[in-house]
Amino acid sequence: MHPAGIGAPLRRVEDPALLRGQGRYVADIDVPGALHCVMVRSPHAHARLRKIDADPALRQPGVVAVLTGADMAKAQVGPMRPLWAIRSADGSPMAEPPRYALARDVVRHMGEPVAAVFAEDAASAADGAEAVQGEYEPLPALMDAHTAIASGATQLHEAAPGNICFRWARGDEKAVAAAFAGAAHVIEIELCNNRLIGAAIEPRAVIAVPARGHEKLTLLSSTQVPHHIRRMVAEQLGLPESAMRVIAPDVGGGFGYKGKLYPEESLLAFAAQYLQRPVRWTATRSESFIADNQGRDHRTRAELALDRKGGFLALRVRTLANLGAYVSTFGAAIPSAIYSALLAGVYQTPAISVESIGVFTNTIPTDAYRGAGRPEACYVLERLADIAADKLKIDRAEIRRRNLVPPTAMPYKTPIGPIYDSGNFPKLFERVLELGAYQTFEPRRSSAKKRGALRGFGMACYVESSGVAPTRFAGALGARAGFYESASIRVEPDGAVRAALGTHNHGQGHATSFAQILASRLGVAIEQITISEGDTDLVPYGTGTFGSRSIAVGGCALDRAADKIIEKGKLIAGHLLEAAPGDIAFADGHFAIAGTDRVLPFAEVARAAYVPHNLPLDKIEPGLQDTAVYDPPSFAFSNGAHACEVEIDPDTGVIALVGYWAVDDVGTVINPMIVHGQVQGGIAQGAGQALLEHCAYDADGQLLSGSFMDYALPRATDLPNLIGECDETESCTHNPLGAKGCGEAGAIAAPAAIVSAALDALHPLGVRDLDMPLTPEQIWRRIYRAKKP
Repeated sequence: MHPAGIGAPLRRVEDPALLRGQGRYVADIDVPGALHCVMVRSPHAHARLRKIDADPALRQPGVVAVLTGADMAKAQVGPMRPLWAIRSADGSPMAEPPRYALARDVVRHMGEPVAAVFAEDAASAADGAEAVQGEYEPLPALMDAHTAIASGATQLHEAAPGNICFRWARGDEKAVAAAFAGAAHVIEIELCNNRLIGAAIEPRAVIAVPARGHEKLTLLSSTQVPHHIRRMVAEQLGLPESAMRVIAPDVGGGFGYKGKLYPEESLLAFAAQYLQRPVRWTATRSESFIADNQGRDHRTRAELALDRKGGFLALRVRTLANLGAYVSTFGAAIPSAIYSALLAGVYQTPAISVESIGVFTNTIPTDAYRGAGRPEACYVLERLADIAADKLKIDRAEIRRRNLVPPTAMPYKTPIGPIYDSGNFPKLFERVLELGAYQTFEPRRSSAKKRGALRGFGMACYVESSGVAPTRFAGALGARAGFYESASIRVEPDGAVRAALGTHNHGQGHATSFAQILASRLGVAIEQITISEGDTDLVPYGTGTFGSRSIAVGGCALDRAADKIIEKGKLIAGHLLEAAPGDIAFADGHFAIAGTDRVLPFAEVARAAYVPHNLPLDKIEPGLQDTAVYDPPSFAFSNGAHACEVEIDPDTGVIALVGYWAVDDVGTVINPMIVHGQVQGGIAQGAGQALLEHCAYDADGQLLSGSFMDYALPRATDLPNLIGECDETESCTHNPLGAKGCGEAGAIAAPAAIVSAALDALHPLGVRDLDMPLTPEQIWRRIYRAKKP
């Protein structure tokens, strides 16, 4: 085993430069002569756009141009099409109303761009934007999904009757109905999965440089998906993809919402060509609140049928998903195909029926946010499990034990389609209960009670589909993109290795983890390995980083490319050692004739590849480089069990997280330190959703949570010491690394575990239901009402 290879807890090699302030973010890049852009955004959630008067802005010093939707329409710039167009249960395509980079005729959410001011400096652009005068005719605003589909509701899009984008269905409703008819117990619940706002440390930023001479139209963007952005922007502008270059340099966090197409990317690419000047835009933090995609926002009614012993018989789920004003890049797929696929969870439920209705409202569009459909599914299942335990007077852990899929059932085909290839759900569940000392919790509850506090223990199990989906599955469900990944390896004459992948590193530690894979496969020192990502001209065509896919898909592409390098190395070594290639073995960075001491180091074979004086060039080409593409044959199903302990101050309603434990199966762990960091980061974001974060609008569509004064994020002091373990005994059976994803695990399980703990703490008071976030005000009011005579 290579000391710095797979499994080694190396510190991230990319961190020293970032810690020294040597990161290269879009806003850091100097482009001589670039105009600064400031967006003019609608103050209304729904209005007819009667007029945009740009003349006052054009009279401002330094202002060069003001562009509107009319300018882009005149230039025949197309709409922003989503990359996943699902079909409703009746086979009809989803409603896909056009969305433009700058609004044309009607605005449908607060903050929708209506004009863009370009000036010689940022201050002049801001002054110009203030001078632009818009004439609006306000229209009724629809702010939630229930209101939007009510009889007589305002029609938001001609293409979407009743404001419905799709009616997705999955499962066997007849089998579910039969199971419910014969069930000993039926429980039901109505849930809200609260809307969230992404808050990466770096606001989004874009630079566009026009095509000149042999240089392509170049877009620099703080995106997770350079190739997707190139494809979609080129399509809007009517350009071949090969005429554009997209570069994503260092990116300060993404969390899914930076992996989607935004109006600013399309607009700046158009403006650079239109004005024949480089242009740049960087969001302010306040602007990010009204310009970035938001997440979650489900209203769900779920029912669970059980037998007399607490065995799950059937599940029925009906969800209204608020898509916002338009369908974002993957906005339709997340609450339909992705969400529904995980509603079997870790449990053996023989019959499942799911209906998810995508609804248009006058809110900012929703799309992926860390977990993207999986936290919503986990929350439904775990809340049902707790309620069922309470109704049947069964311990919450015991009812889960009775229904977990056993390891002997693997591979396990769920009633809604996906097949789990591996996993030992009971083992992970028992281990997390052991870590959290669940068996001895009641004395801790009693001790807290003596101090006047309320203490509760929560638990949650989850399954995650890593990598989003294999291309063939996603394509059958309406995806307009592939979900494969590409990797190229070039070995230098001195044996150093350069690898380029279509993924993107924005905090995941790819430069370290990918190098560890190559160190294990090629026997090369970490210091001799360079990883490149984020430039469509320099890396192979790829998909990007999102959905816990980089190692499970990109890492496997890299592994396959390493196979090809080794095979060619065997040809070269065989010739140099005067042996048949089939007799050459490779291990620990050395080629050798099997069973002998005749050995060549990897670097010596690399040198021979580039100085081929003695190679048969009719059989062996000079050089040592190759490319591989990996499209997974199936999903890689990460899974795990989390538990937490909370203490509530009944006088203030404040909840303290006093303990959190996680046991996760992410398959082969490339770097334990990075994996634990990913899990802990996910838990922090999950805790934010459970306890603090809530995107709120008023009845007119104004964002009430438009700054960090009103939108609370978790701080370090809000979190306990997070204790986590990885179980590597159940590797993925169908990819060469045995890897599953890890980036979203914490965000999936944490909300359900924390709410479970809070409800357990409040159970003695008769409180049986809470909505996220569990703010002190909500908790105090529930305690007050429970105690009131």
